[in-house]
Amino acid sequence: MATSTTQLEITKVSKSRINEVDWVNLPFGKVFSDHMLVMDYENETWAKPAIKPFENLSLTPATSVLHYGQTVFEGMKAYRNKEGEVSLFRAIENAKRFNQSAKRMCMPTIPTALFINYVKELVSLDRNWIPTEEGHSLYIRPFMIATDPYVGIRPSATYKFMIFTCPVGKYYSEPVSVKIETEYTRAAQGGTGYAKAGGNYASSLYPAKLAAEQGYQQLIWTDAKEHKYIEEAGTMNVIFQVGNKIITPKSSDTILDGITRKSVMEIAKDWGYETEERQISVAEIITAIKNNELKEAFGAGTAATIAPIKIISFEGVDYKIPNGKNDLFSAKVLNYLNEYKLGKVEDKYNWILKF
Repeated sequence: MATSTTQLEITKVSKSRINEVDWVNLPFGKVFSDHMLVMDYENETWAKPAIKPFENLSLTPATSVLHYGQTVFEGMKAYRNKEGEVSLFRAIENAKRFNQSAKRMCMPTIPTALFINYVKELVSLDRNWIPTEEGHSLYIRPFMIATDPYVGIRPSATYKFMIFTCPVGKYYSEPVSVKIETEYTRAAQGGTGYAKAGGNYASSLYPAKLAAEQGYQQLIWTDAKEHKYIEEAGTMNVIFQVGNKIITPKSSDTILDGITRKSVMEIAKDWGYETEERQISVAEIITAIKNNELKEAFGAGTAATIAPIKIISFEGVDYKIPNGKNDLFSAKVLNYLNEYKLGKVEDKYNWILKF
């Protein structure tokens, strides 16, 4: 889709809120930076984007997204290296996935170069909001919503694209307990499971709530047809080490193509591990646990980065999983990814965008 101009109109806040932040006790997703980017779509054209102070939206009750869920988003993070430069991790992949999600939800796309430029402009303006504490980062949320004031089921003709940022601490502070879900379904073949669409997450909330009441922080979703095969966890992809082999479910139309997951698998292969992206049955993992062949299980995602799993529950049985040891693959790859993003190791994969 055409964009009328790449120039940004910038209106800065009169007074920053940055001095109000408790940088030591930083929650995830509750503290927001000073500015946001807004760009509207109408008449099959993107209007001039603008950066303005972070503020509430004003919407008619008839706004299409509120009724029919036409919305997509991305999750990214910015870091500051020892030279003071800002770095983004695999930003091109985020831009591509955003457009893939938009296409599936019948929404307009944004040229990759412009998407990344808008992220850079906003983060540059609020670069002082990038935390320096270990394990902290500036979370970036690009998203798009349908804005037609119309109560009727059809694709909207107007949209609003926005980006805001928030300094965040760790998503998980300790290894997590997960339950393998065999009743409810996150995604089915032919659906929107591979898109970062709001409805995917809304439908997961109730079964996740039931699991939380039983003491589990996350679910591991299984296939919709038979509930035999592992797909992904609620906030991340899931990866296992069985022997010297690193395995993960292959991306499909029911599984999000995780950027952190792809990176972990590429690093593992480079480090000499045998890697496989394929269909993984629940029975295979439970058997590996019982035979002491499962060395570890962990989640991989932008928010969580690497989240070790300490318990996998299946059919009422809790299976303890090795975790938290520095010699495990997950600990080593987490340390490597953290150093990679901060520029402490060579950018050998050309994954970092610095500015």
